[in-house]
Amino acid sequence: MRIQAVAARIIRQFIRDKRTLALLFAAPLLVLTLVKLVFSGTAADPHIGVSSALPKEIAVQLTQAGAAVTAYEQTEQALDALQAKKLDAVVAVTGGQPAVTLEGSDPAASKAVIMVLQKALQRSSSAPQPQISYLHGSPDMSAFDSFGPVLIGFFSFFFVFMLAGVSFLRERTGGTLERLLATPIRRSEVVAGYISGFGLFTLLQAVLIAWYAIDILGIYMDGSLALVLLINLLLSLTALTLGILLSSFAGNEFQIIQFIPLVIVPQVFFSGLFSLDTMAPWLQKLSYIMPLYYGADAMRNIMIRGEGWNGIQGDVYILLGFSALFALLNIVALRRHRAI
Repeated sequence: MRIQAVAARIIRQFIRDKRTLALLFAAPLLVLTLVKLVFSGTAADPHIGVSSALPKEIAVQLTQAGAAVTAYEQTEQALDALQAKKLDAVVAVTGGQPAVTLEGSDPAASKAVIMVLQKALQRSSSAPQPQISYLHGSPDMSAFDSFGPVLIGFFSFFFVFMLAGVSFLRERTGGTLERLLATPIRRSEVVAGYISGFGLFTLLQAVLIAWYAIDILGIYMDGSLALVLLINLLLSLTALTLGILLSSFAGNEFQIIQFIPLVIVPQVFFSGLFSLDTMAPWLQKLSYIMPLYYGADAMRNIMIRGEGWNGIQGDVYILLGFSALFALLNIVALRRHRAI
């Protein structure tokens, strides 16, 4: 009878908590559906630019080998497109010999280009072996070097989100927030105070993760450490404001965890760990509402491509916009506790 009483209490508790019940069944289906959509896309063909000086026979062979070939009048135009990340490689003629310049920031894309080149050259036994160079990275760059910048941003985002969500929830359930709102303090001052207090620890975490990954683990680094820290801090700030916002709608720590498959997992798929080119076009557009997409893009631009402020300023402004939006929504959400 005692076992039945305990079991009945647990069942009644779940039945009363409609949100937990819904997420218990809906969240796995959502994640499985997302995985299906992400991994069911067609394989992305390598995008190769060729100059007009390259024999047409080679361009045709590259197309037959599975590459998406774009012709340019001048080699400089093709190299500009490569620098702008519109191409995976450029095949041109240098000193009468074919030369290949790989974009290099994605080892998987570089291997795909090399495989296409090998297939194309097998069709022509008289074709000389091309000289291969890298615009970014190197032949020794591993997959971990490519994913490393994304992982740095992801871990900063994830752990700060959990820290902020659970900590702010304890402020509410412990009565601290209620006592604070009983004073004449404004909602905006409450939000700013919490962001400043939690922000100190998120700053220390961002610095620690970036330093450990670069100096201890030896992840490939070709840019400014200061810019890496800036992007990591902005990602942490975005996660901080988002975590505080969502904790306003949670009643306990378990409900904070329930937000992970809805908020964190989708961002992983659109962060750059998986190629967006293989996804359906309508699915790729979802990346535009994911803060981690912009943070990962900026981190890769800095660490792998060695870009400076001009190459990441768009991502910086968008991350600042996300943080400002979530902070404003936090001010509005405090109306649930007291109208000021």
